Parts: sequence; structure tokens; C-alpha cells
Amino acid sequence: MLCPEDMPSSEDSEILKARLNAETAKIAWHELQKHYAAGNVLAVGQGADLIKVAIAMHLDDKAQIETWLADGIIAEVSDAQAQNWYSSDSLLWALVLPPFVLVQPVADP
Repeated sequence: MLCPEDMPSSEDSEILKARLNAETAKIAWHELQKHYAAGNVLAVGQGADLIKVAIAMHLDDKAQIETWLADGIIAEVSDAQAQNWYSSDSLLWALVLPPFVLVQPVADP
């Protein structure tokens, strides 16, 4: 659990948020196959905020991450989901937080 002294200042939080946002990109699922095969891809639910998830992971906020895992907000990509994305040549938002790659389906306009 994070202690108050472990929390970044609001200025640091904004810098981190901007940096992570800048590192987010759309990518075809086909390009992520080697990361999926290594078990390093986590799916972020459609309605969730990819950047908030990335910040929590960056800050090692275990309590928040465990809650999201339990609620299904973030999860390992299932074989069925991977096959579906592969078959439909899906485009996903992706953000690398070594060793993980966070992915989220691109919302329909």
C-alpha cells in the first residue's frame, strides 16, 4: 500500500500522466503476438482509463491493482480474446510498462 510520502506531488503526477499518455499508441494485435506468447499482455476493460491503470502499475499500487483484477477491470488476455483480436485484425491502444504491455480495444467512433 502506498504511504503519503510515496505519492508523487501533483506536479509529478501530471508529468507522469503526460509521459504515459505520450507513450500510448494504437497498434495491431498481430504486432503484439510475441508479448502475448510471453504472457506479458494485460487487457484493460473498455470503460476503464488506460492511463490511470498505467499510473497505478507504475506506482506499484498493489491494493488498487488487486481491486481492478478482482473486478475484471484488468485481466490477462484469454486465448479466446487473443484469437478474436487476431481473426478480426483488431487495432488496440497499447502502453508498455516493462515487462507488461497494457492493451485496450480502440473505441468505435
